[in-house]
Amino acid sequence: MPRTSPADGIRFAFGTLTALPVRVTRWDREAARGGMQCAPLAGLVIGLCAAGAGGALTLLGAGPLLAAVATAAVPAALTRGLHLDGLADTADGLGSAKPAEDALRIMKQSDIGPFGVITLLLVLLAQVAVFFQLYADSWVRGALAAVVSATAARLALTLAARDGVPPARPEGLGAAVAGVVPRGRALGVAAAVVLAAAAAGAPLGAADAVRSAASVVLALSAAELLLRHCVRRFGGVTGDVFGSLAETAATCALVVLALG
Repeated sequence: MPRTSPADGIRFAFGTLTALPVRVTRWDREAARGGMQCAPLAGLVIGLCAAGAGGALTLLGAGPLLAAVATAAVPAALTRGLHLDGLADTADGLGSAKPAEDALRIMKQSDIGPFGVITLLLVLLAQVAVFFQLYADSWVRGALAAVVSATAARLALTLAARDGVPPARPEGLGAAVAGVVPRGRALGVAAAVVLAAAAAGAPLGAADAVRSAASVVLALSAAELLLRHCVRRFGGVTGDVFGSLAETAATCALVVLALG
């Protein structure tokens, strides 16, 4: 098997985590390892696109609410709604209180149950509310939140793909990426993203630098709690669980950025 190049990992990350026209040329454990390590890079691009949409509407005279809705909609569009779908399916699986096998079966169904609907509604409302608050203050703060939250969301996937986290099923995206990233590398990527978030917030002041870094740390903490709960309930991770982790991390990061 040819040695995996950095380009293979980047293509894997963008080809599986975004709807951008990137073709995955290799689908093996080595490519998956590189791809999950590059997941925050895919998040950065999605965040920049979301910030661009909010900024364009602001320049055209739109109010902060419309800019907020557009900023929340772009990540959903650039992932074909897969992460939101995973969030809803995971909520239905957890809310069913059924054994792992039955919960996983519920998660694979195409319909969305009441737990999924309620979770989607509250998460999207929270995201739009935060963006509205930040855009009402300044476009820069809204744009920073879009970039930091989207990057933190995909960083949560890097940590969830670390070694020691098993798949719940023998097939699917969860099985393809579960346990592929060495723990040390995952922590190294996390540290780099936290420092980058602090640097991004620094031009707005020391408080914003601290808040940006803290938003990533607390977002990862929330995703880790959900990850451990899902592993206990389902026996491992699935593609739906990965989607729920991304949306949980993004929403938590936004809430922290709105505080203070």
